[in-house]
Amino acid sequence: MSRRPKILVTNDDGYESLGLIEVAEALQAVGDVTVVAPEHDMSGVGHSISIKQPVRAAQVRERKVPTYRCSGTPADCVVIGAFDICGGTPSLVVSGINRGPNVGDDINYSGTVAAAIEGVIIGLPAIAISLAATWPEQAREHHWKTASEVAVKLAREVLAEGLPRLTLLNVNVPNVPARELRGTRWVRQGRKPYRDRVDRRSDPRGGTYYWLWGSFDPANIVDGTDLAAIRDNYVSITPVTIDRTDHDTLGRRLRDGLPRRELA
Repeated sequence: MSRRPKILVTNDDGYESLGLIEVAEALQAVGDVTVVAPEHDMSGVGHSISIKQPVRAAQVRERKVPTYRCSGTPADCVVIGAFDICGGTPSLVVSGINRGPNVGDDINYSGTVAAAIEGVIIGLPAIAISLAATWPEQAREHHWKTASEVAVKLAREVLAEGLPRLTLLNVNVPNVPARELRGTRWVRQGRKPYRDRVDRRSDPRGGTYYWLWGSFDPANIVDGTDLAAIRDNYVSITPVTIDRTDHDTLGRRLRDGLPRRELA
């Protein structure tokens, strides 16, 4: 029986993503890898789970790494992979490599980050990793190998040292050859306020429909954030906690004494 750690790999771009295939094959140097990934691109689905319909999984043939395509969401993939398909509890969840950065406010929408969050909820250390290529079609090259090398290094470190309880790593890698990276920065999550978020249009029958996207002004980037690290050609690593409690406000209110009506 293998004593190598089990590694569950997933993503939100779908099981055919080149980034997923690259990182899964690279992680075989670290442990026994199983891929469970959505059968379709599910970018932007966030942390949705399937509770009103069954989720199906089927093995993908002719892959170097055992791979299963799943009809559900990225979070579904982690649940199914961790509790069944991996054949034992994984030691690590790696979600990615996503095509496009997951920085700033975008992590709230990201299926890639959500899959890592689901791993933490289950009780597993998890890494979300993204290649900060211009999204979606503009990038002429995608340096998947650069990001996979970062993923392998971090996987080794996390397996050896662990992560704090309720914490995952959100990692973004500049879309450049590895030799052009300037290093690694541990940074906080930035803000990414969008403008022009709604594009209202009319269909041929006179109905209204909308495209939701928006643009971001790079002038709003603040130093010390994930956005700034990528701008400056550094790998950004942000420890993200799934505890959404505002502990500063809670502590202040408890120190000051809560009114009785708020305790009811």
